[in-house]
Amino acid sequence: MNQAVSVTLLTGFLGSGKTTLLNNFLAHNGNEPVAILENEFGAVNIDGALLRGGENVNVVELSNGCVCCSVRGEFTAALREMLAKRASGQLKFERLIVETTGLADPAPIVQTFFVDEYLRDALRLDAVIALADAEHISRQLDEHAVAAAQLGFADRILLTKADRVDDETKQQALERIHRINNKADIFEIVNGECPAEMWLDLNAFELTDTIELASGFRVIRADDDHPLSFKPFRKTAAKKSWDDAIQAHVFDAGLLDVKKIGAFMESCIARFGNDMLRYKGVLAIDGHPQRLIVQGVHKVVGFDYGSTWHPSESRVSRLVIIGRYLPIEEMRREFAATSI
Repeated sequence: MNQAVSVTLLTGFLGSGKTTLLNNFLAHNGNEPVAILENEFGAVNIDGALLRGGENVNVVELSNGCVCCSVRGEFTAALREMLAKRASGQLKFERLIVETTGLADPAPIVQTFFVDEYLRDALRLDAVIALADAEHISRQLDEHAVAAAQLGFADRILLTKADRVDDETKQQALERIHRINNKADIFEIVNGECPAEMWLDLNAFELTDTIELASGFRVIRADDDHPLSFKPFRKTAAKKSWDDAIQAHVFDAGLLDVKKIGAFMESCIARFGNDMLRYKGVLAIDGHPQRLIVQGVHKVVGFDYGSTWHPSESRVSRLVIIGRYLPIEEMRREFAATSI
């Protein structure tokens, strides 16, 4: 196995449209060999039976429990078995899509691809895609903490069923989603119609030189003369206040002292790593010509130097943390103290 298999993690609360998205993908997939690892909360896998696969589609069912900490061993074993069958020719796939149950926290699943050495070499986690049902996401966020975790981990969020709600309800859903995760691009889709290139092969876990905060969302309409359009976020007329535990936080500064920012990151990860879902920084280090890139999931973190700052650029440091129950003001003071 010379090249790591690309893995997409598909998450979202119950009824958000994951199976519909997958069926649309399979209908337009051509002949690319793909494996889908389905997980169900219960002894009978319902979603797996609903997938319309073909001869190049391998559906593997992991039933009787959500993929979470208690059964991560089973999840790891399933991945290893799939890779062994691929190596022996029993399974043929060049891409793996993991669809979690709507009740699953993505955290232990994401970490599996980084902490297991064999899986880290054989599989490459490409991106976490979360689906959000515009009709029900507000209630789900009010009642189920895992719904916010699914959004918080996402690299891209697909808003579904927006055609079933009025504009005010849709805008409120977008506001709340963006407050939880301001780094993920949001695409509004209907009936699972989303081109594969919009949610596959995103390379979201590569260390890149930029941090772009979403300023709006994109609307996809496959049967429209303009199938992809951008719309800026706008405030809804009704004033709403949400107290979601998971929120996105942006830290900005100028030039940083490398020892101080290193100590700050180490301290944050040690104290708050369990509550830091996703975080990424592009930092300007005093005396160093290159950007320092940091990206992490909980306590699994990577650092690397990226491209060189151009002489005409303003050397600005930005760190985005999506987390829960974080002492943000304390962290802001500590981050500011790393400046020169």
